[in-house]
Formats: sequence, C-alpha cells, structure tokens
Amino acid sequence: MLRRLYDWVINLAERPQATWALAGVSFAESSFFPVPPDVMLVPMCVAQPKKAWWYALVCTMASVVGGLFGYAIGALLYESVGLFLIQLYGYGDKVEAFSQAYAEYGHWIILIKGLTPIPYKVVTITSGFAHYSLFWFIVLSVITRGLRFFLVAGLLYWIGPSARTFIEERLGLVTALFAVLVVGGFIAAIYLF
Repeated sequence: MLRRLYDWVINLAERPQATWALAGVSFAESSFFPVPPDVMLVPMCVAQPKKAWWYALVCTMASVVGGLFGYAIGALLYESVGLFLIQLYGYGDKVEAFSQAYAEYGHWIILIKGLTPIPYKVVTITSGFAHYSLFWFIVLSVITRGLRFFLVAGLLYWIGPSARTFIEERLGLVTALFAVLVVGGFIAAIYLF
C-alpha cells in the first residue's frame, strides 16, 4: 500500500494538477488538516528535481494563505471552529498559556514552531485568538514556512537522483522516520506548548 501511494504521488508530480494538489494540501495543513505538505513535497521534488524551487514556492505561498485562514478561524470563529480544532489536536488546555506567551515571545513562537514538525495550524489559530499583529504574522510566516520548504526542496535538488534511489530502496524506513517526526512534533507540542 505504501509503495502504491508513493508511486501515485510520483506519477502525480508529472501531471499539470500536481501543483494544485500540493497547494491544496499546504493550504489545508496550515489551518485544519493534520497531514503536512512534506508528504507531497518530498516525492514531487524527487520526481522532478528541476521544479523543486517552484514546488517550495507554491508550498510556502499556499501555507501562508492557509495560515491566514487559520488566523481568521482563531480571530473570528474561535469559540466554535477554532476551539474544536484546537481540542481535536489535544491543545485545548494550553491555548491560554500560549496566548499569554505571545505578548512576550510572539515573533519567536511563530519562527520556531513554523520550522518544526509541531502542527502549524495550532500556531495560526492561536495567533488569531491572541490577536497577534497580522502584519508580523504574515512576515514571519513567509520567513519560517519559506525557510522550511526551501530547505527541503534544496536538499532534494542538490542530492538529486541519489535521494530518489535512497527513498525508493528504503521507503518503509523513510516513511517510519517521517511518521516519528510528525508524531514527535505532536507530542512535543503537547508537552512543550
């Protein structure tokens, strides 16, 4: 099943709708969806390394726009949608502390948490809930999300075909390590948030 999913994403990378799918996942992940865009970004960069920079740009822009949607959920719909999503991801009891931390460390929270596997949607929704400066939210989101996605794309671009060979020969291991990072990010967010 894992091999079929990987092959599907690799084949998708060669189609015109690949970029739209990547943008959709990036947008959704920043506001409500649990799966990070790396699930598509990595195989797409492996399949077409010459488009790695384009994919990173698409990921960054869609993630920032999705972050604005998450910000709006926190600012305008926190009591209904925002609280539901925060509780769904297990952070309901930590939002107040996180909101207070914004007063002192807002810039650092966005920069650091935007780079890590900690779910970015928690940052975006809480930023809106805390009424963090929208201007700084956008600027810092572009920096942190861009840095994250361009690092991944750059690494895959420079490693090139050997990255594809490594991933395809060790797909189970690579997937397991990725899952550990994602789950570790959720766990870290729960205990460090």
